Amino acid sequence: MENKNDTHPIDKQSGHTPGEGAPDTCTVQETTGTAPGIRTGQEMARHSRRMKRGEVRPGSAWALVTGAGSGIGRCYALRLAALGYRLVIVGNNAAPLEAVAEEIRRTAGASAAGTGRDEIPAAGIQTAGTPVAGRIEAPATPTHLPEVRVMPMDLARVGAAQELHDRTAAEGIEIDVVINNAGIFSFCDILTTPAERIERIILLHDLTVSQLCRLYAADMVRRGVRGHILNMSSYSLWMPFPGLALYSASKAYMRSFSVAFAKEVRDRGIRVTAVCPAGVATDLYGLTPRWQRIGKRLGVLITPDNCARRGLRALWRGRRCIVPDWWNRAWIPLCKALPMWVLRPIRRFTMQFQK
Repeated sequence: MENKNDTHPIDKQSGHTPGEGAPDTCTVQETTGTAPGIRTGQEMARHSRRMKRGEVRPGSAWALVTGAGSGIGRCYALRLAALGYRLVIVGNNAAPLEAVAEEIRRTAGASAAGTGRDEIPAAGIQTAGTPVAGRIEAPATPTHLPEVRVMPMDLARVGAAQELHDRTAAEGIEIDVVINNAGIFSFCDILTTPAERIERIILLHDLTVSQLCRLYAADMVRRGVRGHILNMSSYSLWMPFPGLALYSASKAYMRSFSVAFAKEVRDRGIRVTAVCPAGVATDLYGLTPRWQRIGKRLGVLITPDNCARRGLRALWRGRRCIVPDWWNRAWIPLCKALPMWVLRPIRRFTMQFQK
C-alpha cells in the first residue's frame, strides 16, 4: 500500500518544500569512502539548484492540470512530469489527453534510456544509482515512470469543480500543485455572442477557477503542506477592445482574484500566481500554422513551452502576477490609453475575423 506521507511535496522532517532547497530523501552513496546516505558538497549544491526549479522526489507529489490536451496545458503537464510529479490531466476530450499521457511516458522512458549509465537527468526520473567515479550512475531503464491519470470532463458547468475535487479525493489523490489553464477564447461583439457562450466562458474562467482554488487550497491547509496554484489569465485584461469585451473581462477577474487570494493564503504556506501572457502560438486564436510561425519570427507570439516555463518559474518563486517578456509589460500603459480614433480602424479591420 502506498505511504500517504510520500504524496506530500513537503519533507516531514525538514519542513522544506520544492522551490526552497528541500533536502532529497533519496539514498546516495559517495565514492570517496564516506558512509552511505551522506552527500558530497557538490551533490548537495546540485540538488539545491534543482529543488529551486520546483523538482520533487519522483512520485512524491501530485499536480493537476486543466486544459492539458494541447497548447500551454500540454507543456505544463510535460514540464511537471519532468520535475517528478504524478499528474491528473483534465480536458473536454479523452483522446488528446491520452495522447499527452502517452507522450509523457514515452519522453520519460526515452530520457532514462538515453542517459544509459550517465548521471541521473534533471528531468526527475528516479533511478537506482550505483556509485562510480564520484557520480551516481543510472541503469538503462528507470525504476519510476510518471503516473498520469486522465480525467475527461467539461469544466464549463456549475458544479464541475466540486465534481473534479470529489473524483480526485475518491481515488486517494492529494493535489499539491494546481494549474488552472483551461480556457475558451472569444473574439466577437457581445450583441452577436450567443447567450450560452457567454455563460460557458464566465463559468469556466471565473466560477470553476475560483471553486478549484478554494477546494484544493482548503485541502492543502488541512494537510499542512505548502501548495502551489497557478491561474492562466491574459494580457487582454489591459486591452478591453471591441470584440474582446467578454474574454478580457473574464480574464481580468481571474487576475484580480488570484492576486487577492494569494495574499489571503500566503500565511498558510500556499503560493498563488496569475500568468498574463500576450500572444501565444497555439490553436486557441484560430491562427493557421503559417501565421503562428510568422508571429513567432516577429516576436509577437511566444511558444507554449516558453510560456509554461516562465509560468512555473514565477510560481516556484512566489510571484503573484507576471507578464512574460518586458516589451509586453512596457506596452500596458499604451494599451490603456489608446483613443477611439485609433481603435475604430482596428475594429473595422478585425470585424472580418470575428467568430
